[in-house]
Amino acid sequence: MSLKKSHKSYPQAFKDEAVLMVLEQGYSVTDAAKSLGVSTV
Repeated sequence: MSLKKSHKSYPQAFKDEAVLMVLEQGYSVTDAAKSLGVSTV
């Protein structure tokens, strides 16, 4: 039996916001992910 992970698609605006949090607002990737409610794995 294989376990297949579901792949969630995020809108480009969501991705852009995540990048800006890290590059311009000084968030770590981990903190940005937690703030946005997504996993880093």
